[in-house]
Amino acid sequence: MATPTRSAFDIAEFLTKAGIGRQIIQLKPKSVFFSQGSPAESVFYLQKGRAKLTVVSAAGKEATLALLSIGDFVGEESLASVGGLHMATATAITACTALKIDRKETIRVMHEEHSFSDLFVRFLLAHSMRIQADLVDQLFNSGEKRLARILLLLAEFGKPGEQENLIPPITQETLAEMIGTTRSRVSFFMNRFRKLGFIEYNGRIRVHKSLLNVVLHD
Repeated sequence: MATPTRSAFDIAEFLTKAGIGRQIIQLKPKSVFFSQGSPAESVFYLQKGRAKLTVVSAAGKEATLALLSIGDFVGEESLASVGGLHMATATAITACTALKIDRKETIRVMHEEHSFSDLFVRFLLAHSMRIQADLVDQLFNSGEKRLARILLLLAEFGKPGEQENLIPPITQETLAEMIGTTRSRVSFFMNRFRKLGFIEYNGRIRVHKSLLNVVLHD
């Protein structure tokens, strides 16, 4: 008697549909996927929208660790150990749709499906390189360069395919928090960028590729 063959793993279907150990969740802007200090029990895969990862110090100072876009995972620290805690807070910047995958299901599929584990490892490597670039940015670049870089990241310049140069709705206060400066400084830089033709904004901010000149110029 022939042994039944297992159907081929469809990674696209796995990451877009609910199933055993995974569910689709919807988040409104400013809603949280998880909070700093909460139990780390799931990994999230961002299907739609933009989000950010932030940490708050004991003194109450907030810093943005990463910006998240479609195709990113977040909450990967839940794989490190049972009973671990989230070290940061993941918050929706825009309306988000995400796949919430239980820790056990994530570990199972990583062990059994090489296409998924390859994708996950590639994400972790890219994520690590992004964090290093963010650290260099914070340590060595001016507030003006940090703002230009954040705007380019929000517009997804540098990603394969056609980029969206109209960034998600975001306030100057949020931008100031993300780059570690004041709202007045952000306003000053934004007006300068607009006068130079690097950006346009009338409610929503449109970023032009020429803004790269600010980041690349020493």
